[in-house]
Order: sequence, then structure tokens, then C-alpha cells
Amino acid sequence: MTKVLVLHSVSLVRSALAALLRSEGPFEVTSAGWPSAARRAESLCPDVTVVDLDCPGTTAVLADHGRGADRQVLASPSPVLVLASTGAPGSLHRAFRAEARGYVDKDGSPGRLVRAVRRVAAGERFIDASLASAFMEADPVPLSPRELSVLARAAEGDSIAEIARTLHLASGTVRNYMAAATRKTGARNLIDAIRISRREGWV
Repeated sequence: MTKVLVLHSVSLVRSALAALLRSEGPFEVTSAGWPSAARRAESLCPDVTVVDLDCPGTTAVLADHGRGADRQVLASPSPVLVLASTGAPGSLHRAFRAEARGYVDKDGSPGRLVRAVRRVAAGERFIDASLASAFMEADPVPLSPRELSVLARAAEGDSIAEIARTLHLASGTVRNYMAAATRKTGARNLIDAIRISRREGWV
């Protein structure tokens, strides 16, 4: 039995995804929103964690899950499978930097998701051909994983103190990352840096 954790901020969507997977294979599926993601991941120890790149909250999760970052939300070693759109290549690069193992086009058939879950659970990679093309067309993300993590949490409305506490950083270090992100994006200020990063699909 393959254990799958579906994370999504919208209850109806995550319930529908969970029902689809249960009906298509020997999957033990648990669904959760972001507030309970860490607890569910720790207790379930899933073989695959499915997240939607367009879902609010995904940015902070993937940023924390990236190389060199504190893996707080997805603390389990579960490989990540993302649901993505071809029109957001920046988001795909963000998922790649977070070491996602599978990439499923949301415009594809439900069978593609089922096949991807099986492949990722078996330790393989899965990338829809349509998304592979989007990868090739995307410009590299100029921000480091830590800068993305800080900017993503600022975009969610977290204060400097909250970001520092969550990421185990000094407040001054958080400010330095914010300044670096603002400079690298060519923004006028932090709000402009968030706007640019959202437009490009980085956060």
C-alpha cells in the first residue's frame, strides 16, 4: 500500500484529489491543509507528498524544503510531486530547486497523476512532456533558496520577527535577505520585489 499525503489550502480540492487516488490504485491517502501539514507528514511518513504549485501557501513550503533550508513543513523524507501549469515556468524552477521528484501537468488526464504517484513512490522521476518544455523556456531564478524562503514568507504577510523565528534566523539576517532580494529583482522596495517575484512565478 502506497501512502500519499495531499496538501492543499482548499478542502474541496484536496478531498477530490484524495478520492481520485483512492479510486485508482492501492493508495492510503491522507489530505491536509497547511496548518496541519507538518503534523500529518510526521505521523504518516508518506511515500509521496502531492502539492499544487498554484495553491496559496505552497511557496513557503517549497522554499523551506529546498537545498540548505530548514525543512520544517515537510519534515519527513517524503519525495514531493507537484501539480503545475505550463504558464508558470518560474514556479517549476522553484519546485526544482526544492528537489521535487515529480511534475504533473494540471491540464493532463487523471491517469497521469496516478502514474506519477506510482513512479515517484518507486524512487523514479516523473516529468510531463509539456512541463519539460516550460522548464526549457524559463529564465533562471536569480534568488537563492534562503532569499526565496524569506521573500515567500514576507509575501504571506509574516513580520520580520515571525520570519526570523520560523527560519531560526536573527532579525538582522532576515533584513539582509530582504535587501538582497530587493536588489536582485531590481525592485524599488520589498513590496515591489514581492510583486515582481509573484509575476515571474518565483513566490
